[in-house]
Amino acid sequence: MRQAVTTDATIEATVSMVNRLSLLVDLSSLLSREVDFDTLLRTACERVADALGAERATIWLVDAERGDLVTRVAMLPELPALRLPLERGIAGWVARTGETVRIADASSDARFDSSVDRETGFTTRAILAVPIREESPDERRPVRGVLQILNRKVAGESFSEEDEKYLRALAAQIARALSLTTLRAADERGPGLTLRGPFNRIVGRSDELRAVYERVTLAAQTDATVLLRGETGTGKGLFSRAIHVNSARQAGPFVTVDCTTLPASLVESELFGHERGAFTGADRRVPGKVELARGGTLFLDEIGDLPHDVQGKLLRFLQERVFERVGGRQTIDADVRVVCATHQDLERRVTEGRFREDLYYRIRVVEIDVPPLRARGHDEIDQLARHFVDLYAERYGRPRPTLSEATLAVLRAHVWPGNVRELEHWIESAIVLAPDGNVTPAHLPRVRLGPAQENAQRPALTATHEGGRGVALGLTLDEAIRRYIEATVEACAGNKAEAARRLEIGRNTLARLLK
Repeated sequence: MRQAVTTDATIEATVSMVNRLSLLVDLSSLLSREVDFDTLLRTACERVADALGAERATIWLVDAERGDLVTRVAMLPELPALRLPLERGIAGWVARTGETVRIADASSDARFDSSVDRETGFTTRAILAVPIREESPDERRPVRGVLQILNRKVAGESFSEEDEKYLRALAAQIARALSLTTLRAADERGPGLTLRGPFNRIVGRSDELRAVYERVTLAAQTDATVLLRGETGTGKGLFSRAIHVNSARQAGPFVTVDCTTLPASLVESELFGHERGAFTGADRRVPGKVELARGGTLFLDEIGDLPHDVQGKLLRFLQERVFERVGGRQTIDADVRVVCATHQDLERRVTEGRFREDLYYRIRVVEIDVPPLRARGHDEIDQLARHFVDLYAERYGRPRPTLSEATLAVLRAHVWPGNVRELEHWIESAIVLAPDGNVTPAHLPRVRLGPAQENAQRPALTATHEGGRGVALGLTLDEAIRRYIEATVEACAGNKAEAARRLEIGRNTLARLLK
């Protein structure tokens, strides 16, 4: 009997260890995906509670902007989110002091705040709470949040010292994981995190993007066909993956077809596959992208460039979810969700006869317009620039990067015909050319525009102000910025403080740029 008990205990310990290790694997698998942060935190909470035999787990994050604790999801079916002042509760105490708390009877601790229990209807008995921050042997890193577990599932048991050690190690891993997402601190030296957007790897909180986030979230809850529209470089590919990884199909494949790169003679084979002997060189059966996407999502990028003779076969597949391989007679079905994207004017292409009208209506079941960068405002440009400097500084081993106000002024003044992709390439180039991490206007690329882009920028460069003074074409970017600032000062009757306010820069920055 004793041997049987020992064996059971050994098996239970092994299962617990496997659960704890697999938790870290689960978290790391989400980091490179456009998963929404609710899903990321929900997954972490569920697995933490399971691995440690707790009734409930909560991840509180320190909101750097509001200065309080927020849990967006916390295995709380009663409420979507909670906020807690840093001055209240054991979680607030851990966030302020950075120390671990492990107590067997919460009600006997003066730091315990029962208001959360009153809101949720849950009864907290035992608590184990640790700070979320990266481990460092040479400095005390700022606290990003609090990882907290409540009540052992086994009645009468308390959390052990071994549980505490594991939870501290896990909290450090979560802190590291968060540093690799877009849920990051605006100032790495200060406490807390800044929510730059609801989806990982997608930065932006402008009103224009909020509408996109709402539609992406709603579309992800269904299998409806989606059409993403927007200029090149706006991030349509990121949003297509966000729809996939936040849907019930997230465990299935995400297969991309770039319709602009496929030779017209091979498009049908690429989409639907071919049988052996279907054409010269077809020495074996090859499945198409539709078949490979079974159970997942098929992303048709730049669908406006799809050859006309293939559009009818795609329409049939969208309507019936069946197809035949090239050279084959067997009808094959495929459970596939389809997301399309284009920068083309599809309505014009329909009028010109280059895009089937029935296919056009079939793919725009849910239509999502992704705004250009120039429409998203200066704050969004600043956020994206800081995101990219952090990203590429880490990738290329540069010191902690800084963006001067003069650099930000140059970035804000550009029209960004290439949108977010162009901004990302500018910042990557600047990080490479700034080994000390201090990015200045001298590190930014020269603006080289083709005729079409030059015409697109012409209104911005020739705009006049109240004083009637314009900025001529043919100037370098630095000179154009200086003249634009001079015109703004003149329009403000020489009031530099007012000019700085309108330009959204400091007076010292204004003085430097005027030099």
